[in-house]
Amino acid sequence: MRRRTSAAAAVTAAVLAAVGTGVLTALPSYAATGCRVAYTVSNQWPGGFGASVNVTNLGDPINGWTLVWSFAGGQQVTQYWSTALTQSGSQVTARNVDYNGSLGTGASTSFGFNGSWTGSNPVPTSFTLNGVACTGGVSGSPSPTRSVTPSPSRSVTPSPSRSVTPSPSSGTPGVPSDAVWSASGQWDTWTNNGYTVYNNIWGSGAGSQTVWARSGTSWGVIANHPRTSGVKSYPHTVKGSVNRTVSSISSMTSSFNVSVPGSGDYSTTYDIWANNWAYEVMLWLNWSGAVGPIAEQYDANGAVPAFRNVSLGGHTWNIYRGSNGANAVFSFLRTSNTNSGTIDIRAILNWLRTQGWWADVTVGEAQFGFEISGTSGSSAFTDNSFSIAWS
Repeated sequence: MRRRTSAAAAVTAAVLAAVGTGVLTALPSYAATGCRVAYTVSNQWPGGFGASVNVTNLGDPINGWTLVWSFAGGQQVTQYWSTALTQSGSQVTARNVDYNGSLGTGASTSFGFNGSWTGSNPVPTSFTLNGVACTGGVSGSPSPTRSVTPSPSRSVTPSPSRSVTPSPSSGTPGVPSDAVWSASGQWDTWTNNGYTVYNNIWGSGAGSQTVWARSGTSWGVIANHPRTSGVKSYPHTVKGSVNRTVSSISSMTSSFNVSVPGSGDYSTTYDIWANNWAYEVMLWLNWSGAVGPIAEQYDANGAVPAFRNVSLGGHTWNIYRGSNGANAVFSFLRTSNTNSGTIDIRAILNWLRTQGWWADVTVGEAQFGFEISGTSGSSAFTDNSFSIAWS
């Protein structure tokens, strides 16, 4: 989604450092607890901002974590990644996802989010981890040692773990009668013939969404999300993990055929991840409404591409480079919208390497779906057919 940054915007950081100089000895029957949090405003624009949060466990190892803080300026989280996040009033609760819940002594993990603000955007001054205040020191006092069940995260991060047993559509409005599965839960999934379909919904203010499928490559979504700022969902399909370096991929191609609404704020995109979610490659095939890429540079008309009209992988793109605060993002926007075609993905991966934007990275998931920010009422998105293969 489009982010605007001011040339005068500066990174704001709040690190809760260690306090006190005494040595504390934990009683044998108690777990040693302690934590440190670094909260950084990575970018800011009128009415919005991006932030990253780094959490370090200073105490005994924990399996599952919950970080809580409060906003003093009325800020609202609109989008998040690498965490399962909720907000009630000014209080924000961020929980681990399935791949970052275990933190040994001295171990750290990071997550990020986008938010909105009015008037001011003060940095939170206090945090608690599993109910313990993060002071930057270690305590031997009794502390919670409960294990938090891993929660699913945004699709742009490792896939959620919830799985739903296939069920017929049961006459749900907009769902085809020949659908063999449909679901409306926030993280519902269904696997068929090596592909997994996800009903990922996230972000503050999301509406309703139902995903249906005939197969893992023929599926659709009925979405009704308000046309407010921030991405609301990314329903998608994915065929396992590539788990190969760019240099070891001799071929990687994909074909798609979709039907999309005539209005709304959305894009049809591939979301390709590398090096354990450190790099995100987005291939925009069509888009509508108030959406745009993350970019290093902006002008009065929006994001500025690093390269224009590049013919690559069978299509012509404007290419943008940026960061969402948690990972690098490379966005390839097709110079004209299309609803069908074939892409030589390997050519794009190699181009990024020759530009020096990444090295010989290990490619993970290659997802395909619809990134939805808002709809004009109840709207249907359909993946009529899809395939992806590599060797």
